[in-house]
Amino acid sequence: MSRPIGIDLFAGAGGMSLGFEQAGFDIVAAVEIDPIHCATHEYNFPQTKTICGSVIDLTGAEIRRRARLGNKDIDVVVGGAPCQGFSLMGKRAFEDPRNQLVFHYVRIVQELNPKYCVFENVRGLTLGKHAQFLEELIVALGEAGYDVLTPYQVLNAADYGVPQDRRRLFLVGTRKGLKSPEYPVPIDRRITVGDAINDLPNADSFDDLNLRDFVPVEWSTNSPYARKLRGFDRDPDDYSYPRKFDPNLLTCSIRTEHTQSSQARFAVTPQGKTDPISRFRRLESTGLCNTLRAGTDSARGAHTSPRPIHPLFPRVITVREAARLHSYPDWFRLHATKWHGCRQIGNSVPPLLARALAREILKVQDIKPSKPRKILDRGEDRLLSFDMGSASKYFKVSRHTIAQRSRKIPVVT
Repeated sequence: MSRPIGIDLFAGAGGMSLGFEQAGFDIVAAVEIDPIHCATHEYNFPQTKTICGSVIDLTGAEIRRRARLGNKDIDVVVGGAPCQGFSLMGKRAFEDPRNQLVFHYVRIVQELNPKYCVFENVRGLTLGKHAQFLEELIVALGEAGYDVLTPYQVLNAADYGVPQDRRRLFLVGTRKGLKSPEYPVPIDRRITVGDAINDLPNADSFDDLNLRDFVPVEWSTNSPYARKLRGFDRDPDDYSYPRKFDPNLLTCSIRTEHTQSSQARFAVTPQGKTDPISRFRRLESTGLCNTLRAGTDSARGAHTSPRPIHPLFPRVITVREAARLHSYPDWFRLHATKWHGCRQIGNSVPPLLARALAREILKVQDIKPSKPRKILDRGEDRLLSFDMGSASKYFKVSRHTIAQRSRKIPVVT
């Protein structure tokens, strides 16, 4: 029996793609404008057609053609349009030109005519004058042929097994005439920071991690959450394709150099408190991680968002530790640099949160998910170390699509 199919718009590295795959969908196409993010997505999802381009320049027919879908009925289209114009951290400019991408999302949904659509964005979209924009979006989806599940909800990833306080808006649209799903019910217990990362070896113990983002090392893992992410224990609710990977290869762990004075301050900062100089928060092993953010893009200074301090070591967390706190499994690789890797995590939907929502869409259709037997090889390692020039060349797009940032990128092998 074939699995239901989905398309991910504004896909980034693939948090939403992975969550829906884990629920039982096949993500047949992913659209992303940033060639570096496209390369990471292609690495992790070798069966998905990665389309490197802007939704502004694409049509539903073009997506169908490039994904070789023909006239297949699409089960779901998901997407989180860039949200800087709405973010509570920014200026919250209602007239932000990036907000036009939301309406291109609606246009493509209408052209693809899936059974369901999911729109994800920052919770700031529900507040003040932005709520008017949200109401306009609901009307637009209605005119496109979709009933939006109301009242819309802001979901906290921490309520669905993610060890992070991360609240995001979700709108779920149902093609008129079909039964609407419900929003997922929170689980009984919360996963802690310690559950997620305390088993991982200290990156500062390996000189190789100064030059590359991986090192072979054997270590033990006891937390049920971490054992599932490492592939040691079966997750009965995970219907994704198994990937070939080595659980004794510590990846996405390139080191961050701190001054001795910074390390001294970090060491005496109590868990759950903030270092007064850097303003970095030290994670609490028994608590939740604060929201992991993406930082600014190249056009706005290429500033890395502050990463929290590790609860046990006097340093900020690695990309792998951030990935664990975001519910990415250990086989999932991010870009080899800290800057791109952290941005890819901060911009993405935690897979476990996406999975919880996806399961409701399957449930309302009485679809019982199936676990694939096929084991996937991931893509070529070079995809994870592309700079903008090489990524643009690979996808045959302009290298000026995304503003440039010049940094040395470690080799991935």
